[in-house]
Amino acid sequence: MKKLYDELAYKISQETTQKYSTSFSLGIKAIDRHLRPAIYAIYGYVRLADEIVDSFHGFDQELLLNEFERNTFEALEKGISLNPILQSFQDTVRQYRIDYQLIHQFLHSMRMDLKKVEYDLDRYQEYILGSAEVVGLMCLHVFVEGDHTQFERLKPYAMKLGSAFQKVNFLRDLKADFETLGRSYFPEINLRQFNCEIKKSIEKDIEKDFQVAFVGIQQLPISSKFGVYLAYTYYQSLFQKIKNTAAKEIMQKRVRIPNTQKFYLLMSSYMNFQIARF
Repeated sequence: MKKLYDELAYKISQETTQKYSTSFSLGIKAIDRHLRPAIYAIYGYVRLADEIVDSFHGFDQELLLNEFERNTFEALEKGISLNPILQSFQDTVRQYRIDYQLIHQFLHSMRMDLKKVEYDLDRYQEYILGSAEVVGLMCLHVFVEGDHTQFERLKPYAMKLGSAFQKVNFLRDLKADFETLGRSYFPEINLRQFNCEIKKSIEKDIEKDFQVAFVGIQQLPISSKFGVYLAYTYYQSLFQKIKNTAAKEIMQKRVRIPNTQKFYLLMSSYMNFQIARF
């Protein structure tokens, strides 16, 4: 009967993903069916940690994150958890032999969000490694289905894709991160003086990450290639919209892609994917 519980656990991770992210949900639906539960499990896990540090104000967030970390590794050790999201995650980690160090690095970056950190270049890179690049590597473990040689070959590209996504998120959420959460991730930048030149320098860095990442997408197994390409296309569209928005406006509102446009992106991405046949 444990099979029923496992199905419930993965279903809850799926519904968590769909509740929080239309764009990632579309991308996951575009990968092969047998890989989807594991990617839902990874997203559900990282989303839960994000909620602790971003949304649970008025509670002891450090205590909650400590409990979350302890429960994570207890679940991995025992092979079971009464928390359905942790249950699906530990099962995925075991099934695809995801390196525990990636989980430690992710939780380390989440812990950085509990305090107001002054981000120099080293801390900025450290944060992106744990909050985004290692999540890309967790997903890559699933995409290559245990092929160690393929994983090592694609590893740098997966990290760049995670980095590009995270940096776009930083630009998109600049106002909320700074005003609501008191965070400024971009190193050595005074957001009170944020202007067109600063914005363009950040965008140039993001463009480099996207260029490298696309090389890796072209080499992914066919079972996951279109799904990752779809997520890449969405973030490219969001990035383009940010580039077309003045620096002053970025500090006043959150740039979004409407859901109706996301479905248009799905169709156009599919057409481009079929034509390119990369």
